[in-house]
Amino acid sequence: MSRQILAGRVAHLGTTVFSEFSALALKHGAMNLGQGFPDFDGPEAVKEAARKAITDGVNQYAPSPGLRDLRVAIAEHGARFHGHTGIDPDTMVTVTSGATEAILCVMLGLVDPGDEAIVFEPFYDSYDANLGFVGAKARYVPLRPPDASHSAWWFDRDEVRAAFGPRTRLLILNTPHNPTGKVFTREELEFLGGLCAEHDVKVLSDEVYEHILFSPARHVRPATVPSLADRTLTVSSAGKSFSLTGWKIGWIIAPPPLRDAVQRAHQFVTFATASPLQAATAAALRMPDAYFQELGAMYLSKRDRLLAGLTEAGLKAYTPEGSYFIIADITGRGFADDVAFCRHLVTEVGVAAIPPSVFYSPEHKHLGQGMARFAFCKTEAVLDEAARRLKVGLARGR
Repeated sequence: MSRQILAGRVAHLGTTVFSEFSALALKHGAMNLGQGFPDFDGPEAVKEAARKAITDGVNQYAPSPGLRDLRVAIAEHGARFHGHTGIDPDTMVTVTSGATEAILCVMLGLVDPGDEAIVFEPFYDSYDANLGFVGAKARYVPLRPPDASHSAWWFDRDEVRAAFGPRTRLLILNTPHNPTGKVFTREELEFLGGLCAEHDVKVLSDEVYEHILFSPARHVRPATVPSLADRTLTVSSAGKSFSLTGWKIGWIIAPPPLRDAVQRAHQFVTFATASPLQAATAAALRMPDAYFQELGAMYLSKRDRLLAGLTEAGLKAYTPEGSYFIIADITGRGFADDVAFCRHLVTEVGVAAIPPSVFYSPEHKHLGQGMARFAFCKTEAVLDEAARRLKVGLARGR
């Protein structure tokens, strides 16, 4: 009798929903508002810095923690934009192959089999997979959509308190949040910080959308909240802020003992990431303020463009405070669930979206089945054509 080929830790993992719906979009010629990658390029000055680094011979292994100039730039950037001062580039920063690797290395470095981690739903899918890799159990707390009492996505504080227990080792935050667009407030972070301090829990703060914010929302870095400062590992990357997702340059910032735990894992996961792209990312982080202001203005325009298109198509859309995703309510459209709706959308209407139920645990999957996630990190022409197809296609399907 032959042995099972797949290891148990991956046996339940299929193709990601992003790959599945991007392939469907390509097959059916659909406007791809599913996978969250920009369909436009990053700044020419940053690409030129990469070319120069290659020409100048920055082509061998970087030190495992990352090129020092990039680590210095990450520290400068944290102080400049978030008031995150006192970051020692030599003891508090590790450069990783994207934020995805950073997240895995945080879990490898801090979480043991049998430990528990608190995860807000809907969640970025790698959180759940990585917890499975390290043998930890997730305790899920759902975010609720805006309602008569709440102007933004919110969480039940009693549900959060109940999620903490003797095995809780980690709380995972994503702010600005994918896919809801929620931006956690300082008051919310202080509440969470009090619970983490009480239970001696560390915080993984995923902040890859830190520069994609819409007034009056303001990004508060959890590491700058006093009760969280000594227990937070900040994760971010160049991909979203500079429209260079294929470069896969990410980083973690953490107090020295926590950064050491991540570095111990990182050195045996990828050891180091692409040297010339690290050099160029240092230049990117030092771009003038005008670049970041224009980035925010560009995404505000795209957000409002797609919101208007979804509304004209008859969908109730929740206005995001940050990130480049919009969640729309699809209840009452006559489909069994969000997967059926999104398959219809891509095959019959010509627009790809992501079914959010894949970002929920089995116990809460029903919360996502009445929604669809649309990405607006696309050109105006793509957004306009998608809006046109939605208006025509959804009207035809009523």
